[in-house]
Order: sequence, then structure tokens, then C-alpha cells
Amino acid sequence: MLTRFLPSEDATLEFGARLAHSLQPGLVVYLSGDLGAGKTTLARGILRALGYTGRVKSPTFTLVEVYAFSTLYLYHFDFYRFDDPAELDDAGFREYFNANAVCVVEWPEKAAGLPPPDMHIALHVTAGGRTVEIRADTEVGKLCMTRLQHESRT
Repeated sequence: MLTRFLPSEDATLEFGARLAHSLQPGLVVYLSGDLGAGKTTLARGILRALGYTGRVKSPTFTLVEVYAFSTLYLYHFDFYRFDDPAELDDAGFREYFNANAVCVVEWPEKAAGLPPPDMHIALHVTAGGRTVEIRADTEVGKLCMTRLQHESRT
């Protein structure tokens, strides 16, 4: 497990940027944390580092925001509004989880049947900022975490 203290929104954006450099197509990343913990801010940091300059908003109402880059597709999901875990099947999102895309999922516990995560990132509001904890659950996730650790040292 990798743990970092993020004292500000800027630090969360910077950590997201570092994380962006470790991503590769086919990766599934779960983002967990209470409302306001910084999940969308972290996603914004990832997207900015990948070159996206538009507005990054939480996909709470749209359920998914699609970002296409020359090197990958990134799908940012937010399942906060799901009332029934089976809604994932009804929404038709299964095809988004494929070898050509990175899927970043907020509120994964509200959607039954998601592919298991390669990396699970938990954000916690703490005194003076946020704490981020990253766990790699697969070999691909461990490789990405190794790259992230290297990126954090440079």
C-alpha cells in the first residue's frame, strides 16, 4: 500500500498528474471516499496531465464522462446515484471496460458486477488536507504503482 498526505487541492491535482503518468490502457481504478474527499479533483489532475483542457466535472448526473486522447480512452464513472446495484447492466456500460481504455470509477460499491480493480484509491479528509491510500490488486496495478512511486521521487 502507498499512502500520501495531500495538504491542499493543488497537491491533490499534482498527485493526479503523477498518477496519470503511470496509467496504461486496460486499467480499472476504483476511487473511494466520502462526498468532498477529492475523488473528482484527483480525476481532474489525471486529465490535466493527459492534456485535457476543458471543464472536468463529476459525472454524478451523466454517470460517465468520456475523454479520448491519442494514446488512450479514459472513462470517468460516478455511480453515486445508483439505487440498485443491478443498474450497471441496465446502463450498458460493460463495453467501456476493455483493453483499450482506462476506467476511473467513483462509488464502485454502488454498482454490482464491475470488473475488479487493478488499483483501489481511497481518499480520506484529515486535519489539514487529505490522505490518499493506494492498493494494487493485480500485477498490472502493481506495475502502475511502481511507476507512480518512481514518478513521485522525481
